Amino acid sequence: MSELYSMTPKQIVAELDKYIIGQDEAKKSVAVALRNRYRRSLLPEEMREEITPKNILMMGPTGVGKTEIARRLAKLMDAPFVKVEATKFTEVGYVGRDVDSMIRDLVEASIRITKQNRLQEKYSIAEEIAEEKIIEAIIPGKKKSSSGSSNLRGPFDFILSGGYQGQKSQLEQGESGTAEVSDVELAREQVRQQLREGMLEEQFIEIQVNETPKSSSLDLGNEGMSIAIGNIFGDMMPPKKKKKKVRVKDARKILREQEAQNLIDMDQVTEEALQSAEQDGIIFIDEIDKIASGSTYRSGADVSREGVQRDILPIVEGSVVNTKYGPVKTDHVLFIGAGAFHTAKPTDLIPELQGRFPIRVELENLTRESFVQILTVPENALLKQHKMLLETEGIKLTFTESAIEEIATMAFLMNEQTENIGARRLHTIMEKLLEDISFNIPDMKEEEIIIDEEYVKEKFVEKIHVDDIDKFIL
Repeated sequence: MSELYSMTPKQIVAELDKYIIGQDEAKKSVAVALRNRYRRSLLPEEMREEITPKNILMMGPTGVGKTEIARRLAKLMDAPFVKVEATKFTEVGYVGRDVDSMIRDLVEASIRITKQNRLQEKYSIAEEIAEEKIIEAIIPGKKKSSSGSSNLRGPFDFILSGGYQGQKSQLEQGESGTAEVSDVELAREQVRQQLREGMLEEQFIEIQVNETPKSSSLDLGNEGMSIAIGNIFGDMMPPKKKKKKVRVKDARKILREQEAQNLIDMDQVTEEALQSAEQDGIIFIDEIDKIASGSTYRSGADVSREGVQRDILPIVEGSVVNTKYGPVKTDHVLFIGAGAFHTAKPTDLIPELQGRFPIRVELENLTRESFVQILTVPENALLKQHKMLLETEGIKLTFTESAIEEIATMAFLMNEQTENIGARRLHTIMEKLLEDISFNIPDMKEEEIIIDEEYVKEKFVEKIHVDDIDKFIL
């Protein structure tokens, strides 16, 4: 069970607050849904099967944080997470893409997370093996000397080496060989010490790495159903190795990864990953409003949209989907639907699908105060990003309080007067505002630039204050 699942709903919301401004209702719903996952995991087996997740439908204009909430959840948690656009299933005529692909993607994400967790556990052992291989590459004397000191490998070697006389000479050789071995061991210890002190990081060495086979796969048209021709006979032969000349610091990473891969059991990883996808998986279906059609008379694209809804329905309801790793039950996968719903309404979805999203959350429009907070409060705030980008070239950027207020006001007004694209409007304004500074940086003498209210107004005097009067003239 991941750390996030043992967090209380308030703690999950506090974590989301670091990156997303406002939208408390949506955050609360997501936090409760995740906490219910944790509560369900503590129940007896019989009861656990009966409790299905309560899917969430988020409604709100573009750019208010629907996708960002989902994206941040994906970063916060270890559970497998997939984001899909509902519209991609309608792209090719009436058929579109196979909706089962979202479950296959979920399983792939689960395999990746589970494998990475297993690799992390094996890294400490793999690092020791990698260190030995690096020492072997720097002082390749061990195998030769050890093989030289034990020449009597079979019963016939005794006769072929000239009986007792041969054995005597070999014993003499063995004594000198032992001295060589001890010298080699001493040198290896010195190298080990230097490696640990980081003195040999830039030295080039030759290591053996597994050669990745070129994938020659035959796609059968259905997603996830392809035959890798190279792999049919590949398992019968040992993996090919090739020599590679790299720096010690790079060799350490390559060998560590390679040895950790050898230490993990892929069958166990697959089994755990399928279990994780079934019990902890989250699928975020974006633009779900684009597959809703309100008219009673349906033709053309509307037929395709309703077809997609009917295809998505069994997956959301709970069914078994075949993947290349094995069958996956979707009964306990949490689905989060999201859409702007500015032309369609949630009631335009087919009734069966509406019933599968019992929790409805409406996200609010962003206000001027929200824009000010978005610019300054989050850990990855937009102003911080631009300041750090310009600092890389030695320019210190400072925004006055009034300038920040003015930027927020302009974003709010532009959203009101033209299309409402939410917080994405700030990206447009910031890029336009700093365009000249970014362009002229190499030739600039100033080390500090202060952006004030006047500078902002001057940049946007034509865009914002000259309203579209033409549209009112007949």
